[in-house]
Amino acid sequence: MHKIIGILNFIVKLNVMTRAYQILQQKGMVNGEQQLFQLKNKIKQMKRIVLFVGILLLSACSSTRFVDSWKNQEITSFEPKKMLVIGMTDNLTARKIFEEKLKNAFILRNIYAAESMAILDNSFTTSKKSEEEIDEMIKKLAKQGFDTVVITSVKGVNERVNYDNYYYPNIGYRWSRFGRYYYWYQDIYYSPQYYDSYKVYNVETVIYNINADDTKSLVWVGALNLVDPQSITSTVNDYVNKIIKQLEREKLIKAL
Repeated sequence: MHKIIGILNFIVKLNVMTRAYQILQQKGMVNGEQQLFQLKNKIKQMKRIVLFVGILLLSACSSTRFVDSWKNQEITSFEPKKMLVIGMTDNLTARKIFEEKLKNAFILRNIYAAESMAILDNSFTTSKKSEEEIDEMIKKLAKQGFDTVVITSVKGVNERVNYDNYYYPNIGYRWSRFGRYYYWYQDIYYSPQYYDSYKVYNVETVIYNINADDTKSLVWVGALNLVDPQSITSTVNDYVNKIIKQLEREKLIKAL
């Protein structure tokens, strides 16, 4: 939001400058070819900056950032027959939306997939399980025909602070003397909008082949960051799209 405000302010200044130039030209107050050229050139440069910053802003609007991935090079072919999608979160609404969205994305690509909320007993996620109990659960899944598990979990949360450029003037002489510097940056004392904090969630999606041996069980790992997510639905849509595109890019699933 702060970036948008900054760009809007810049556009307003550009419009004011353009209009002022038009008025000066109409009234014959722009003297000399050199002065005319400088004004025109300045406006062109500002328009280019607005276009460039606008493109950067659009590319940064996404709250999901792909970080890295790892693919098991021991696996020469990966053709899952029946896939279980697990979202590890205690937020049942978010889990339902996520698992359903990712399941549908796999189904669109002719991979049978099911949500863990429809397969696993509710009691399985309400208390901590031993490795033996988890192994029993895996055996039950295999008996039901599942050969692949896609599991997603939050690995960590980072607190970030963003300082608002809206309070910085578009001039280069604010450091020239103490009084001017203090004047421009005094807002930090009393303005809550001077900076804001936001959270970055480190999320990981892992794909396992539950029927393979230990060397080929781990198929793929993807790490993504969720930057200051505001809406469950839009964040889930963005995350699933990023995961699916990366799996297509690494040829683990077929592209549509």
